[in-house]
Amino acid sequence: MKNIPRRLRKAAVALGACALGLSLLSAPAAEAKPVQALAPQSERAPEAEQFSREGVTTVGELRTITSSLSYAQDGRTQIISHPGAAYIKVHFSSLRLAPGEHVTVSSPDGQESHRYDRDLNRATGSDYTTDGRPGFWAMSVEGDTAVVTLHSKHPSRGNAAVIDRFWRGYDRAEIAQHNISTQSVCSTDARRDVVCYQSSHPTEYARGRAVARLLISGGGMCTTWRIGNTNRMLTNKHCFSTQSAVSGSEMQFNYQCATCGGANPGAGTKVSGATLYKVSSGGSSQLDYALYSVNNFASIQGFGTLYLATSATTNGARIYIPGHGDGNPKRLSIYEDSQGGPLCSVRSANYNTHNISYSCDTSGGNSGSPVLNAGHRVIALHHLGGCPSNQGAKAHLIYNEIASLIDNNG
Repeated sequence: MKNIPRRLRKAAVALGACALGLSLLSAPAAEAKPVQALAPQSERAPEAEQFSREGVTTVGELRTITSSLSYAQDGRTQIISHPGAAYIKVHFSSLRLAPGEHVTVSSPDGQESHRYDRDLNRATGSDYTTDGRPGFWAMSVEGDTAVVTLHSKHPSRGNAAVIDRFWRGYDRAEIAQHNISTQSVCSTDARRDVVCYQSSHPTEYARGRAVARLLISGGGMCTTWRIGNTNRMLTNKHCFSTQSAVSGSEMQFNYQCATCGGANPGAGTKVSGATLYKVSSGGSSQLDYALYSVNNFASIQGFGTLYLATSATTNGARIYIPGHGDGNPKRLSIYEDSQGGPLCSVRSANYNTHNISYSCDTSGGNSGSPVLNAGHRVIALHHLGGCPSNQGAKAHLIYNEIASLIDNNG
């Protein structure tokens, strides 16, 4: 990458709601004087570029923007904000840094921060995703504001980075508006935040740590999880099935509430997809799996892993399901309808050739969740809703197809 020039100015790009979309509001520079916003009004990307995939929860929209970071003291920070957004994911169309310089994308309080050096070295900087077009995507930042900062001591002239697009996450009402609901919550929704079970069901809580929220190409969500002892992850084929989609996606571990019912999740640990190893044949009503690896595997090893059952389950077997239904912080389905009532169980161990069925509560975004038995082995990969017969692909059949690619000894 090229060395870059010397001075410019610091500006903040704040996107506020208005009748025709979003307008830019200027923000004071570090010297507390108002500055002209560098970026024009953001626009929603054309429909053809919006995230859309059958069976995946749509959770955000793509917006276009033109702004740059420069070397002048009043040009080294840009603030990209969309009021009420659940997350902001920024795309750099170019990055031209000198040795020793870097850019950060962080939350306003600095508690979540991702660093990018000139060589995008994942060993020394943060993770990132790609979409096959010039540039790269920074990892998403939770909340409605991302602060992009150039860190440099050089007084060079010119632009160090150019931002051309960003994803903004929908709020809860928008998610409901943009997704067709299949009735997968059977009667009363008995799901609870995983932390609610930390004391009463410690093993179920611990096994759920291996489960992550999957942000697909910036605008869709499923659930994914570590499988076996090596760098392998499993989700549904209908969540993604190509190498480009894997490379463009984030896996967010430990995205869960700190207190029971507290609605207070932290950012967790985010990594990006690396290599797609295998996808199932057939459609989404069959085995419906995708096996892949992640970058920065060492950063997520501490969350544990799960193992597949290698034989068929039986009717009435107790089950539980950890996952990110509707893109929410991780919840556990342990009881059918109410806490302390009947436990979730297998309704039909042979619903059809590929699936078992259950009425344990799920919802959009739970696609890819593991269905575990009382022995804490995965007996199914959840992928279809429709009470009372929510369905999961039979894990022992999946195992037969991927055994040579995983280490399932646990």
